[in-house]
Amino acid sequence: MKLTLRYSILFSFIASFFFFFAGAINAVGEDSPIHIEANKMTSIEKSSSVVFTGDVDAKQADVRIRTDKMTVFYTPKSDKANASAKDAKQQVEKLVCVGNVEITRGEWLGTSKKMTYLSKQRQVILVDSAKAWQGQNMVSGEKIIYYLDEGRSEVVGGTSTTISPTGQKEKKSSRVNMTILQN
Repeated sequence: MKLTLRYSILFSFIASFFFFFAGAINAVGEDSPIHIEANKMTSIEKSSSVVFTGDVDAKQADVRIRTDKMTVFYTPKSDKANASAKDAKQQVEKLVCVGNVEITRGEWLGTSKKMTYLSKQRQVILVDSAKAWQGQNMVSGEKIIYYLDEGRSEVVGGTSTTISPTGQKEKKSSRVNMTILQN
């Protein structure tokens, strides 16, 4: 009975942790303006993208992303003369952040070396030493994928290559880790 109660509490915490995050990123899909500051900005019309580098700090509603480099890919402008005002409006398709990525909302914090936000699929993907905290509780893995509309997430371990004493390369699986502090 005691063990079942523990698992029930653990499952409830994990579910609420990821549902909270799904709500956190919903602000990314809003029509509220996105404010971005950086040391340098380069617009690349051919690829319909803008690259921000150096102490990038982006905010939309209550979501904040900080990183070394952020590339914003947007829909190209419509060439149709009779396109409606909505069709003519450019939308963010994808964000790619590289280097010291930190995304926050309230008590929630996610970090990694690379983050991709796919607007159409409504997914946030943290890769390479991905970690997420809510309060003092933490989960980590090589990759964390948040499926925003489904209210679910996946945390995936990775593989590391080590060299044995005989000089052979050995692949070793890493595991997902979660720390839950109970008050």
